[in-house]
Amino acid sequence: MTEILGVILAGGLSRRMGGGDKSLLPLGGQDLLGRVIARLEPQVPHMALNANGDPARFTQYGLPVIADSITGFAGPLAGVLAGLDWAADQGASKLITVAADTPFFPPDLVTRLLETAATQNTPLAMAVTPDPERGQARHPTFGLWSVGLREDLRTALQDGVRKVVQWSGPHGCAKVLFDAAPFDPFFNVNTPQDMLAAEQMVQEFDL
Repeated sequence: MTEILGVILAGGLSRRMGGGDKSLLPLGGQDLLGRVIARLEPQVPHMALNANGDPARFTQYGLPVIADSITGFAGPLAGVLAGLDWAADQGASKLITVAADTPFFPPDLVTRLLETAATQNTPLAMAVTPDPERGQARHPTFGLWSVGLREDLRTALQDGVRKVVQWSGPHGCAKVLFDAAPFDPFFNVNTPQDMLAAEQMVQEFDL
């Protein structure tokens, strides 16, 4: 039995990128999704891809493709639920999620999420980074989720809950602080301008 599995969340509409699968866009000799897979693969024993539409477009990656079970593009929580259902089918008790548009996330993400959740005895954990204005910037799609909460999440989604923090907060969610220097490891690509910035980061930091 595998205790923990990973899911890459790629179910968004990519409106600010003009639609389509932004995770397939090239970045420094790889596509975004390839970079995310390479970052997550050493950290979990098995992973899947959460994406909607024809799964054949992702065949080259050799990953299980799981679609949202909640219709109408209900946001990242719908992808989390799909991941939790898949993890439950595999006999896992925990799920790690990462975003398909964030190619530079930390190589110790999973270890630190697990350790902090265990130390604080919480069923959930999320990544945060320092923020000069807000104190901390939350990255809720980079999280640890207990499979035991999947029916609670399903009910919440059916009741219209869409914000990760709105659902996760009452259950107890550890915050794991990651350094944002010399670059933000949770920089995500939403626009063509972001892609240019990501290209500069690849060159500057040899990513």
